[in-house]
Amino acid sequence: MAAHRKPRQRSMGGGKARTAATIALAGAATATGFDGTGHAEPQLTPGQVKAKVDKLYQEAEVATEKYNGAKEKAEAAGQRLKSLQDQAARKEERLNSAREALGSVAAAQYRAGGLDPAVQLALSDDPDRYLENAEFVERAGSRQNAAVAGVRKQLREIEQLRGAAHIELTSLKSRRAELKQHKKTITGKLGSARQLLSRLGPQERSLPGASQDRASRSTGARGTLAAPGSASQAPNSRASAAVSFAYQKIGSPYVWGATGPNAFDCSGLVQAAYRAAGVSLPRTTYSQIAAGRRVSRSELLPGDLVFFYAGISHVGIYVGNGRMIHAPNPSAPVRVAPLDEMPYAGATRVV
Repeated sequence: MAAHRKPRQRSMGGGKARTAATIALAGAATATGFDGTGHAEPQLTPGQVKAKVDKLYQEAEVATEKYNGAKEKAEAAGQRLKSLQDQAARKEERLNSAREALGSVAAAQYRAGGLDPAVQLALSDDPDRYLENAEFVERAGSRQNAAVAGVRKQLREIEQLRGAAHIELTSLKSRRAELKQHKKTITGKLGSARQLLSRLGPQERSLPGASQDRASRSTGARGTLAAPGSASQAPNSRASAAVSFAYQKIGSPYVWGATGPNAFDCSGLVQAAYRAAGVSLPRTTYSQIAAGRRVSRSELLPGDLVFFYAGISHVGIYVGNGRMIHAPNPSAPVRVAPLDEMPYAGATRVV
């Protein structure tokens, strides 16, 4: 009789271990997702968030100055286009009057039995081609010759104006496309900055300088900041007026592309301050730095324009004691700040 072996029983503990391991692996796979990546986005510290936000604000400001420059050029092109169109319209009115006068002569000549070749020229849709006929030129010595010459000149002037207007229209379209692109860049950078800041709590959002912002806002509202002293140290009355204007605007919000009266970007504040002082300045930081005489940091006086970053993308108004008034970025209003707050690039005295 054959011997029967007792079947080996599976270890319950081993099965449970294998099952647990399978579940753990499945859970790990689920946790990594199905996109093939198993790395979660690193958690940024408040300091890292601040650094990223500052970089985004600076990049947005570069785009803002490019936007301001494109807008200034678009407005100039628009004004030139309107002027050319107005000139063409006036010349067309005079041309129509001249052609009506020649038309009256033509009618009289037709009734008398013929149409003067000179009048045919004036009434022709293509006067230049008509004039190419040398035989006509020889026969054009009629009493209408001067009038015909005047009509021909007006036709050519109108065509020149239309050509120039077409060039300006093309330029205007190009500037508008440029504006649209810069606006997209700005809104994208500022949107990313807002998204980063939304990760921080109220306490963490109090980035360095926030206490200065509040102090500047409150003292500006009460008018107790030392504006008169700074203004009196300015080299002349216009610089003094610009400094006084800047002090009055402390606490105003930063809005990209704004030149006042209640909101500003950095170059918009500078332009508005000197406009109030009776001085016309260009719109962008890139142009403003070339609008006056360059001065060294040791020579600075209240009213001088101070510029920052290698690309000259930020500007403020110097008010003395190593400080300036500027419109920083969307996170802070117009305020007093030390020159060392940003990488210093140079200064200009405009008056």
